[in-house]
Amino acid sequence: MAKANNLAYQAEPWEEKLNGQIILMSPRPSVNHNQLIGNIYHIFRSYLKGKACKAFTDGVDVFLTDKDNVIPDAMIVCNKDIIKPDGIHGAPDLVVEVLSPSTAKNDRGYKKDLYEAAGVKEYWIVDPTMRSIEAYLLSDRRKYVLDGFYGLFPDNPSITELERQESKKEIPVSLYSDFRIPLEEIFYDML
Repeated sequence: MAKANNLAYQAEPWEEKLNGQIILMSPRPSVNHNQLIGNIYHIFRSYLKGKACKAFTDGVDVFLTDKDNVIPDAMIVCNKDIIKPDGIHGAPDLVVEVLSPSTAKNDRGYKKDLYEAAGVKEYWIVDPTMRSIEAYLLSDRRKYVLDGFYGLFPDNPSITELERQESKKEIPVSLYSDFRIPLEEIFYDML
């Protein structure tokens, strides 16, 4: 009987609520998607050990408004008062979304606007195919500004050799002045 309950739990789909509409999430991310999230979470968690902020990975609900609860791929939360047993109740300090064909439109559109309005200080959009990251920081005017575009761009004919050489290969985390992550660590061991 316990096995049947465990299987039922595993088959239960995750869902987000965006503007009051329930969005079912894919229950099985690709290997690269999963590897990437694991790499980012491991880097965040290792750096944050013993610090005030805490890292979370895919599967933790974030309740931002009555009409919006999301499940980011990774995040950092510095306000421990918003961490509850059922999820995060308020804006994380940094949110990471890894693009997939089924989520890209929301990650670049509604969710980006939602995170901005909620006061998420830093938002990363990670593209596993291009092995790139767009990093947005919340300005004094509470609007996102593209802080940088970071990429490795493997085997991409649309990227020139000069663009590849000049692209930033290390991404700073704005929450800490000494927290910089080489892209090779983020995209490590991807297929």
